[in-house]
Amino acid sequence: MTATTSSPRLPTYFLGIGGPNFIENTNHPAYLKLAETGKEITTKAKPKAVVVISAHWQESPSSISVNAVEHTDLIYDFYGFPQHYYKIEYPNKGSPEVADKVVQRLSAAGISTNKVKRGLDHGVWVGFLAAFDPVKNPLNAPIVQVSLFANEDDEMHYRMGQALEGLRDEGVLIIGAGMAAHNLQDFRAMRMKGDVSNRPYTSTFDDALEEAASVDPKDRQVAMAALMKRPDARTAHPSVEHILPIYIAAGAAGSDVGERLWTMPEGSLNWAQYRFGAV
Repeated sequence: MTATTSSPRLPTYFLGIGGPNFIENTNHPAYLKLAETGKEITTKAKPKAVVVISAHWQESPSSISVNAVEHTDLIYDFYGFPQHYYKIEYPNKGSPEVADKVVQRLSAAGISTNKVKRGLDHGVWVGFLAAFDPVKNPLNAPIVQVSLFANEDDEMHYRMGQALEGLRDEGVLIIGAGMAAHNLQDFRAMRMKGDVSNRPYTSTFDDALEEAASVDPKDRQVAMAALMKRPDARTAHPSVEHILPIYIAAGAAGSDVGERLWTMPEGSLNWAQYRFGAV
């Protein structure tokens, strides 16, 4: 990827991405919405590269890891699924050049970084198969995955996003991949009981997230920080790795306003999608 000064500033996204069985659930509304948003990205945003942060890569509480190689295998970081799930492929390549830019920007902000060789985990490739179908809607841009901190500090992740903001002016699209609500404890308990109702927090927390994401950008950092202090925050997210990617997307948004593109509460989950900035 070669940056040019004429590159338009790209938006940032937060996408709700499911587990391995999502791959075959191609009629699920969230699958169809990912395909729609993916088409928006390939036809309107047209990124030269994608930097993606998923809920499934946390290595260190005090440093960030960056995949810095061009070719790696997929990571099948799940257990107990049918064997054919472990043979699914998603063609992709990384970019050492973009990885270096990520490292430079994070380092300039005082964030410790490590360059590593690591494939895309299912928190990326499952959703990207839906959004960027290799046949119907290929991304045609390198993908650089970046880790979360292995901690629950949303402010650190917001500041991480702020450090990456300038990449948007170089044709790099920043995507946070997680879920607006993600309570697997309730998910398993509900499945055992045959309970198909939606838990209230899947709507109340995402509504609060929408409000925080769409405030005046100068007030957004404070509004986002208040989210995890809500009484429904730790029922929507008993562990926070699935919500932290939106803090990076919001931090990287700079002066651009956020909007919720779509929401879908389902049981103890919420598949909402957000975009910061115009496309």
